[in-house]
Amino acid sequence: MVTRLSHFFLRTLREDPADAEVTSHRLLVRAGYIRRQAPGVFAWLPLGLRVKSKLEAIIREEMAASGAYEVHFPALLPREPYEATGRWEEYGDALFRLKDRKGADMLLAPTHEEVFTLLVKDLYSSYKDLPLTIYQIQDKYRDEARPRAGLLRGREFTMKDAYSFDYTDEGLDASYQAQRDAYERIFQRLGLEYVIVQADAGAMGGSRSEEFLHPTPVGEDTFVRSAGGYAANVEAFTTLAPEPLPFDGKPEPVVFDSPGTTTIETLVAHANEAVPGAPEGGWTAAHTLKNVVLALTHLDGTREIVVVGVPGDRDVDPKRIEVAFAPAEVEQATAEDFERHPLLVRGFIGPWTDKGAFLGEDSATGIRYLLDPRVVDGTEWITGANADDKHVSGLIAGRDFTADGYVEAATVREGDPAPDGSGPVTLARGMEIGHVFQLGRKYAEALGLKVLDENGKQVTVTMGSYGIGVTRILAIIAELSNDERGLIWPESVAPFDVHVVATGKGDEAYDLAESVIARLEAGGKDVLYDDRPKASPGVKFGDAELIGVPRLLVVGRGAGEGLVELWDRRTGDRETVPVDEAVARLTA
Repeated sequence: MVTRLSHFFLRTLREDPADAEVTSHRLLVRAGYIRRQAPGVFAWLPLGLRVKSKLEAIIREEMAASGAYEVHFPALLPREPYEATGRWEEYGDALFRLKDRKGADMLLAPTHEEVFTLLVKDLYSSYKDLPLTIYQIQDKYRDEARPRAGLLRGREFTMKDAYSFDYTDEGLDASYQAQRDAYERIFQRLGLEYVIVQADAGAMGGSRSEEFLHPTPVGEDTFVRSAGGYAANVEAFTTLAPEPLPFDGKPEPVVFDSPGTTTIETLVAHANEAVPGAPEGGWTAAHTLKNVVLALTHLDGTREIVVVGVPGDRDVDPKRIEVAFAPAEVEQATAEDFERHPLLVRGFIGPWTDKGAFLGEDSATGIRYLLDPRVVDGTEWITGANADDKHVSGLIAGRDFTADGYVEAATVREGDPAPDGSGPVTLARGMEIGHVFQLGRKYAEALGLKVLDENGKQVTVTMGSYGIGVTRILAIIAELSNDERGLIWPESVAPFDVHVVATGKGDEAYDLAESVIARLEAGGKDVLYDDRPKASPGVKFGDAELIGVPRLLVVGRGAGEGLVELWDRRTGDRETVPVDEAVARLTA
């Protein structure tokens, strides 16, 4: 059935929405695909639903090919399953919580592991029922602190989430690979460039975790990769620690006056004037040990102060410390925190004083001290001496101070060695479009999902979780597929196959357009027809370019001679051809 613009629910905008930060947001609103309802929340209009349904159809086809079966859960769920797995608390402020009229706690699901697990527990009890993979395409809800970039980071979004159930680790490996392969097919069909990177599992838990990232400058994730094939999110990057160094016979540390040197830059400048024994080229930030005081708020509400020591030429990466200390919330220590810990001399903190060790194992402060993996035994540092206007040089790790442990907190830089030995890494930005996890038995154990194995013994099921951001992918395609005039959808997800535009004041062009549309429909094409009698050619062409159907057929001045114009929005080509040739080419 032809869709006629004269009756279609569509209003395009000539101006960009004021809150649009990225191209996809701007064009999807202007072209009438989505409409803002609240920060991070959008209504889907007919054009947007058409593209979304085509994207979902590709996902469903590949899920079916992988052996997965579709189900559908509600978004509104009870508290109890999420409390059993600990995620009622772990999600913190990101969870939309509410109460029903009887006072029962409910939530808008951010993800559905718990209820998938309980469904299988309710229906399956034998190893003969496994392996099983089921999935849904469903809206999710997360109370993002800063929703941004239209559909790229919203508070309501559509996801495809699949879950596999096996009773052996070998079975999980096979199910995981099947879903991983299906993801590659999906992204290849969509024409999306992707990089598969090692990732942190976060609140999902589990062991193996990989993200599919689309490289893009507007991406919110930083990832690293080496020429030898290593790839990981910065959160999952592990530092290749150097070998320990001998320190026998090294001189004792020396405390020196350092007035006003509360930053690494001022400390280095002062050290090059006041500290003897500088290496060739002088003291640099890499010779200093920066000690960052962090405050952790744990799930039970307790607040803990920790100190993290990193080489002075690096900063603490917020995303890496978020992962390192999860599920606790992490922030820089406040003035009030320092007041409660007066032994920490702000601006001059270090793991040692002239009376001996100050932080680390058996510390009198009671404060945990964690080190960057590069601070190995035998390395020598300039750092704070825990007294006003005092620093210390020649402080040796493993001799003068030790730590309570190591933490991956420092920023990752271009040229850092990949942990697998495959060479130096480069950094790039990317947007997550899919994530696959080997959850293992975390959720099955918490919720009691067991089956009888071949020997009649009850075993805990092992699970995998596989997510694709449907609405995020739609926005990324829009981000990639446009020009200065509007959207240019790939044929695989375009809202229509052909956009027919009739222009002119008489009936001749419109009559020919009706004839062409009937033939296109007979050829199996889905047609959008701009039949608006009072819209000018300029308005019609402007809307056609904005909407972004990749193939246009214009019926106008040549209608009397049986000629039409074919436009290809992908290449920009325009040519006048006979009607029969146009129909043949569009239905081929």
